[in-house]
Amino acid sequence: MNLAVSTRWNASRHQTGEEMVEEVLALGLNRMELGYDTRVDLLPGIEAMLDAGSITVDSVHNYCPVPMGAPRGHPELWTFADLDQRVHDLAVQHTLRTMQFAADIGAKIVVIHCGYVQQRKTSTRDLMELIAKNQFNSPRYEKQFMKFIKERDKRVGKHLNHVKKALEYLLPQAENLNVELGLENLPTLEAVPNEGEMELLLQEFQHPKLKYWHDLGHGQIRENLGFLNHMRWLERLTPALGGMHIHDVAGKLHDHVMPPDGELGLERFRPYSEMDMPLVIEPSPRATFEELQSCVAWLNHWWRDAGEPPAREETPAAE
Repeated sequence: MNLAVSTRWNASRHQTGEEMVEEVLALGLNRMELGYDTRVDLLPGIEAMLDAGSITVDSVHNYCPVPMGAPRGHPELWTFADLDQRVHDLAVQHTLRTMQFAADIGAKIVVIHCGYVQQRKTSTRDLMELIAKNQFNSPRYEKQFMKFIKERDKRVGKHLNHVKKALEYLLPQAENLNVELGLENLPTLEAVPNEGEMELLLQEFQHPKLKYWHDLGHGQIRENLGFLNHMRWLERLTPALGGMHIHDVAGKLHDHVMPPDGELGLERFRPYSEMDMPLVIEPSPRATFEELQSCVAWLNHWWRDAGEPPAREETPAAE
């Protein structure tokens, strides 16, 4: 089981890369994902630990290291889907830099947020506010949901074309660098591509370096919003799966919860632990060391050591 932790958890707390890596090693892990807030000043220590064989980095989260001049690290400083050509071009330029960095340190895959549809009338936030008022599946919720989907369907085409344009340029570069591009599912319904669009992109490009990166918490939030059946879509996209972010969900919409807390039912995803791909615990920077220890122990038990996971009652959800 290729269990790792994202340095999104601890990069901001450390002054040297060695200190950051030592904290990961103290969890009993020897793999990590370099998060999007990995600063340039941390790199000498990280590279020293890589050269010594102390740690392995299989995945790098765009944009990494934090681009010079950026106010802070963030995966959506620029996005492929942005209709502003300058922003789109910056996304492509800085993604290529991340890919080159990933290749230099021997990472296998770059995790990417592609962007969002620019909605004017409705938003995921509107739906979340109704859920907070216990109006999920109410006539008001269903009306707002359908209004959202209608507007998204009308607007998504241009954004998706910008994503395709970025991939047309970057995939040959990925092949030359021998790194994969992992397009991550995002929790809001504005996200591009959604699951169906992801499937179409994979079919259209059919490129060995184009992968689907599945975030368990994001997938469950999308199901809780009424948009899809999390497990069924993951199964459909599994042939192109390049890696996974692991965190739990509480209260329908609050993610980056560390198991054994949360309501997702992570036991049912155990078969994915047997796949040869990065399995990255992605905690909030607020998560404590003790919470991470419990998470690692839980995953080692349910995903590695235990017998069959306990039966879990499935909640009907839309396709």
